Amino acid sequence: MPRLATASLAGTAIEFYDFFVYGTAAALVLGPLFFPTFSPLAGTLAAFATFGVGFVARPLGAVLFGHIGDRRGRRPVLVVSLLLTGASTVAVGCVPAYDTIGVAAPLLLLVLRFLQGLGLGGEWGGAVLLTAEHAPAERRALWSSFPQVGPAVGFLLANGVVLVLSVALTETQFTRWGWRVPFWAAGALAVLGLWLRSSLPESPRFLEIDDHARVPLAEVVRDHWRLVLLTAGALAVGYAIFYAVTTWSLAYATERLGVSRTVMLTCVMAAVVVKGALTPVMALLGDRFGRRPLCLVGCAAAALWMFPLVALLSTGEPLPMFVGFLGALLAFVTMFAVIAAYLPELYAPRVRCTGAAVGYNLGGVLGGALTPIVATALAERSGRVPWGVGAYLTGIALLSLGCFALLPETRPVPVSAVRPVTD
Repeated sequence: MPRLATASLAGTAIEFYDFFVYGTAAALVLGPLFFPTFSPLAGTLAAFATFGVGFVARPLGAVLFGHIGDRRGRRPVLVVSLLLTGASTVAVGCVPAYDTIGVAAPLLLLVLRFLQGLGLGGEWGGAVLLTAEHAPAERRALWSSFPQVGPAVGFLLANGVVLVLSVALTETQFTRWGWRVPFWAAGALAVLGLWLRSSLPESPRFLEIDDHARVPLAEVVRDHWRLVLLTAGALAVGYAIFYAVTTWSLAYATERLGVSRTVMLTCVMAAVVVKGALTPVMALLGDRFGRRPLCLVGCAAAALWMFPLVALLSTGEPLPMFVGFLGALLAFVTMFAVIAAYLPELYAPRVRCTGAAVGYNLGGVLGGALTPIVATALAERSGRVPWGVGAYLTGIALLSLGCFALLPETRPVPVSAVRPVTD
């Protein structure tokens, strides 16, 4: 389990590095470079729109790779998705700007961002299921939480590289070529990920299936459509929180409040470090008290914290901003630390890869694709404190709270109980 969990963590970290580095670039430089004929606000919105295309592609990737995972095994998904995401990320770093190739530049960004999302849509399901289906039932949330640490590591890698370049380069150097370096680095990381995953065993649960679903998506839509919609709605708040903190806030604070890029990246990264470190701790609580209670607590905390978050952000001061980000990400991790165990447990093994991945990535469309765009538009119409953004995020939290309330508990019977442990 330690070797398997480490390989899954490393793989998800690399794939989310690819995904996050685009979000950081969209917040900081892509607008002026690829949409120079737009106003600064419109350029930022257009850059965030290309960012959102990746989320739209993720459910399609979940369908494609979920089919492979349910028909051919979880392991092949990990290799193909990593190759696709890594190659498209390197290619983003090679796209000439608008002043060189004109309208073809933003169009190429859209295509490559779509391919990024397609690969990441398959990555989560394969990595999580391979870990969850190997793990002992009484510690499934703990072991499954390691792939969930991967996004935090990937974010820190992406923003750490950008932060170093921001400090080391002049503004002109960073805008001209420095922002491309993190994209090029994705190639080396992809090779590392493939090496780590080359010797992973196939999931024992998959090998036990005698009758594989012929068309997994059709079976999920026919028999589990309500479950898919509930999980998508439940997870929307996690995506909304994370991308409000890690993407929208960067653009808002640097453009509207005049906070330096270095200060913003440092504040966000510090909060993400705490979030990543607490993920296994929250997962242990999920094994002890159940998945659903933690999700309900996290949603309620998110609903209560969104207005303080925007108030603290609007100060433009490092410590209050850090506190705002930390509170939001603590609510986030309370939910998402157990999601990697919770979602697979909701679906039968024969359609588990498709069902869990589609529900997870549809939540990304609802919460992640729209949040930077909507928040940017709402903040433009607000005064010093963007209360409209707080209201929007609170509304999503309440929606997710209702969806979690309608989902069942899935925590397996502990080994100390009289009944035997079942999957």
